[in-house]
Amino acid sequence: MKRRQSIPVQAGKVTIGGSAPISIQTMSTVSPAHTAEAIADAKRLASYGAEILRFAVPDMEAAKGLSAVVSAVDIPIVADIHFDYRLALAAVDSGVQALRINPGNIGADDNVVRVVEKVRPKGIPIRIGINTGSLPADILKAHGGHPTAAAMVEGALRHIRILERLDYRNMVISLKASDVPLMIESYQELADKVPYALHLGVTEAGLVRDGSIKSAIGIGTLLYQGIGDTIRVSLTDDPAEEIKVGQTILSSLGLRRFGPTLISCPTCGRTQVQLIELAKEVEAAISHLTVPIKVAVMGCVVNGPGEAKEADFGIAGGKGSGIVFAHGKVLRTVPEAQLVPALLEEIEKSIAKES
Repeated sequence: MKRRQSIPVQAGKVTIGGSAPISIQTMSTVSPAHTAEAIADAKRLASYGAEILRFAVPDMEAAKGLSAVVSAVDIPIVADIHFDYRLALAAVDSGVQALRINPGNIGADDNVVRVVEKVRPKGIPIRIGINTGSLPADILKAHGGHPTAAAMVEGALRHIRILERLDYRNMVISLKASDVPLMIESYQELADKVPYALHLGVTEAGLVRDGSIKSAIGIGTLLYQGIGDTIRVSLTDDPAEEIKVGQTILSSLGLRRFGPTLISCPTCGRTQVQLIELAKEVEAAISHLTVPIKVAVMGCVVNGPGEAKEADFGIAGGKGSGIVFAHGKVLRTVPEAQLVPALLEEIEKSIAKES
């Protein structure tokens, strides 16, 4: 897939846009005003693979508390600010590497100038975030009273032009909606109008199951079209789940690899093992690995190795026994109870040989 070329921006050590890898973001549920808890949560989410981490900054105590968080972790911290430009100034003083603030919502033009002049020396990017629920009344009225892709784009351009007039183009733009087709259409329209990096997400996506599906469809469709530079999966759950789903989306499209990928077949009448339990056991057994390999769990020896020949390693169950295979070739037959240990043994032998 040919990727849309956007203007790259730098958030700490992470490049967003251009030809940089598509980064995964999430948002902490802890206020940085609670310093110890915020640091612990930042470290936890970084360990799961968060590459950019955002904190809500509702007051000055939170803005100042960011300083300790920034110093404690090695990933970029984004301050999420609404309306009060003074919180943005304080967050920059605390060392954040990016801001999420809409320049059209922070009052007088002088306030915008103060923010831009604060971030300009450090080249700190500003993310402009448009949501269906926060479109200005005049834009909604002009588009029939309902959020449309054209209304979303108009809302984004209103903020973008403010920064452009100040000759500040270190921008990342998001156009989030809970309606997946609207989200896709909005990003598609904006992608043709501006050269800035795009932050993809389906907002208010819901609980893990539905939210993951909606996010995979919305984010995945755009990424497959070459649109998007950084992503956040928004789930009503632990932010660690957002990271995992984001990694799966990127891995499924072949854009990045994050440790092992498990592939497994659905059950059918030929299956003579407890396939669901077996797949879950393998998933848990390989979760500590960091090498980007494909591991297959197949229900029968008849089709297993052939259907999963693209897997680096795999197992296929039979009646009381099964096979261990690699790249479509059978390595050995073992009793059913030994399938998982034998699989791990072959994987670890291969890793040791290549290290």
